[in-house]
Amino acid sequence: MDDFIDRFGAERVWAATVASLAAVVVLGALLFPQRVYAEIIWQYFWGPVVADAHSWNCATLVDGQAVPCNDAPANAGPTAEPGYTFVSYAGYIPTLVLMLTGVIFLIRRLEIERYRAGFFALFPLMLFGGALRVVEDANAAAYQYTGEMAIELPWSGFIISPLIYFTVFFVALFAVVASVWLERNDYVSGYEYPLAGIGTAALTVTLLFLGYTAATKQYSEFYPLVPLVILVGATLTTAITWVALERFAPELNRGTGYMGIVVIWAHAVDGVANVIGLDWATSLGLPANLVPKHPINRAIANTTADVLPANIVSITGSAWPFLLVKVAAAVFVIWIFDETVFEDSPRYAILLMITVVAVGLGPGTRDMLRATFGV
Repeated sequence: MDDFIDRFGAERVWAATVASLAAVVVLGALLFPQRVYAEIIWQYFWGPVVADAHSWNCATLVDGQAVPCNDAPANAGPTAEPGYTFVSYAGYIPTLVLMLTGVIFLIRRLEIERYRAGFFALFPLMLFGGALRVVEDANAAAYQYTGEMAIELPWSGFIISPLIYFTVFFVALFAVVASVWLERNDYVSGYEYPLAGIGTAALTVTLLFLGYTAATKQYSEFYPLVPLVILVGATLTTAITWVALERFAPELNRGTGYMGIVVIWAHAVDGVANVIGLDWATSLGLPANLVPKHPINRAIANTTADVLPANIVSITGSAWPFLLVKVAAAVFVIWIFDETVFEDSPRYAILLMITVVAVGLGPGTRDMLRATFGV
């Protein structure tokens, strides 16, 4: 295998792999529409997008058209629910690995240096990804309230998982390439400044749109206590965790440095947003608590409710163990990324760190803003 890669080049092998996998999926869907498209692609990937876009709890195929399960006949096709499943994760994870590999090749081509500066500069774009997803939540709320979408399918699908990952990826790709070009042509002293600026501008425009929607549309409302409680809670959680690490296990932070704070904070936002959204949203003014859309936090909340007595759960809620899991996972990542990892392969290490932060901050930002704007 190594001789094959050396002969043809790693980038060509990667491109051929991506093209081959895409061809297999397309041909499989064309040759076996029921088995491949309906029972795999639609049921686990596109169907959840369609259901999410319409705010349906369940969607099914009837004569090739998606309809709510409640309106479907008994002999309807496969069903799909909004959110993720372990099957869809099995498709997303290899795709993510392939994308990361392609990004590594891109970084090598662009000869980007000062990786840590790029890590911090990409932070606004990570927030932007979660905020952009809430635009679709608002779009689904509009459909539920008025029967019409502001952004119709299939276009709204590009801001629903999994396609939103590609959308944000290409926005980030444009930002990185443009920023490096500006630096190489001496328009800026460092690529990280325009990179952070582009991300901040994209995030600002998205938040302004959500704010405008809350101010002018009846299906959205602004709940200012939600972001305040979540951000304060996540920051306090991060501070306590970081101080504890510095005092009792300072060697864990030597590899990541201050990037470790960002990792912990990103996952603390996700954890606190789930706790607040799933158990305490009504206490902050929302008409109802949110419903978990990820199998992991749903499983944790259900397990907690089953294990603990009902009188205890009524006081503590059932989502709080998810916060502990997220913080523990963040600390584990910091421990794994020691000094030797950054010394041996700084590009790969920083790229994985960006991925780790995005995995926490994207869903966390979405959950926080969903509750903030009542969609």
